[in-house]
Amino acid sequence: MRILVFDSGVGGLSVAREIGKALPDAGMDYVADLAVFPYGALEPDVLIERVVSLMDEAFAVLDPAALVIACNTASTLVLPPLRARFKLPIVGTVPAVKPAAEHSRSRLASVLATPGTVKRDYTHDLIETFGGDCRFTLVGSGALAGLVERQFSGEAVTDTELFAEIAPCFVEEEGRRTDTVVLACTHYPLVLDRLKALAPWPVEWIDPAPAIARRVATVTAGAGPSRDEGLPLRFFSTGRRPARAMLDAFGFVEGTGLFSAAAEKSADLGSKAGKAALSV
Repeated sequence: MRILVFDSGVGGLSVAREIGKALPDAGMDYVADLAVFPYGALEPDVLIERVVSLMDEAFAVLDPAALVIACNTASTLVLPPLRARFKLPIVGTVPAVKPAAEHSRSRLASVLATPGTVKRDYTHDLIETFGGDCRFTLVGSGALAGLVERQFSGEAVTDTELFAEIAPCFVEEEGRRTDTVVLACTHYPLVLDRLKALAPWPVEWIDPAPAIARRVATVTAGAGPSRDEGLPLRFFSTGRRPARAMLDAFGFVEGTGLFSAAAEKSADLGSKAGKAALSV
């Protein structure tokens, strides 16, 4: 069988890596919508239309046993319309608020996310439902996902740039300190070693990828072979091409010819994304 992993950029590779560990015999296709990254700059209706359209094109060619939306911002909006349209298991990615509340001893936790994820009602509802007496600081980083994209494109990213994005997560209050940070964007675990080194004190960093991989293993149990069985792990993208070194590091080869129409349509989103970005 094959799994389809979708993200706005390369962040979902952190999820793909864990799926590979949980399902070592499964094939995988990855789709990155790099033409309009980041998704936080899109209005909700534009984002939904974009993702559904891309998945229409993907399913016309690919034959996955399950779809993984490895993007918190997209998952807060697109899971219902995707599940209504496509009859296969669809696994989303949402902030790991419940595990954070269970693990925190100081009762101070932070959610490090994109601005789009932080402002969604879905995120606030998770905290209200599962946060208990734990006080959550929501940190909407406007730059961290982009910094990760830059690093994996071979550009230099300084410690100063990274620390500026994570510093608001670390709160001291009445003798207590933040002890748990939820990584609510799949880009962030890709630079976790650097984040740990830059943290002003040790915290538990909660990466949702292992739990997502376990869920994928559950929903695909007993799935039959794909028509693309035996093909290598393939990375498809709209817009710009990924760095070769990044693909090699995660065991993917570049796929081509899947999204020519979608890439052309991305130009129409530019003005809408720019306007939306001003309000994020």
